Amino acid sequence: MDLTLTKSFQMENNIDNNKSKVDRSKKMMLWFGMISLTMSFLGITSGYIVSKERADWLTDFQIPEAFYISLFIILLSSITFYFAKKYVIAQQKKQGMIFLIITFLLGIIFIILQFKGFSEIISSGYFFTGSESTITTSFIYLVVLLHLTHMLAALISVLVVIYNHYKQRYTIGNTVGIEIAATFWHFVDVLWIYLFLFFYFVR
Repeated sequence: MDLTLTKSFQMENNIDNNKSKVDRSKKMMLWFGMISLTMSFLGITSGYIVSKERADWLTDFQIPEAFYISLFIILLSSITFYFAKKYVIAQQKKQGMIFLIITFLLGIIFIILQFKGFSEIISSGYFFTGSESTITTSFIYLVVLLHLTHMLAALISVLVVIYNHYKQRYTIGNTVGIEIAATFWHFVDVLWIYLFLFFYFVR
């Protein structure tokens, strides 16, 4: 009987250890991915700085008003995701779901505002390519579109979290899914804050 209990205990420990290793691997992969993305955006913004020496550089370019609003929205979404994660981990399912849905909706609003910002740039007479484009606006289009692709990935991760939370798959000690999604969401948010401040000060 004691031998059976010992074997059962060892099996449970092995399962827990394997799960911990898998969870750590997932988090490490996420961090490697975020570091890689950070380096990519730093490279692009470095190219932006170098391009300031060109004769066709716009020194009077104004950041679209929609981008200012989107900055506030994305900051707010980080706050709501923080509370969503907090409530889910605490097993307060209703509150967690409410904040997850709010976060998702704020993400949608952010994307809409980004495209509204594009329309403001176009209405000023600047296009992505062609004779009516400039190196300044082309860089901004490129960087914002790249950021939007990662924002879409972050939105998909929130949808997965909402689905898993609805299915009650997050239990005490088994919340790595929402932890990874929250980390990526905050990363995408910080990335936009960096890009906004960069375009605001580097003209």
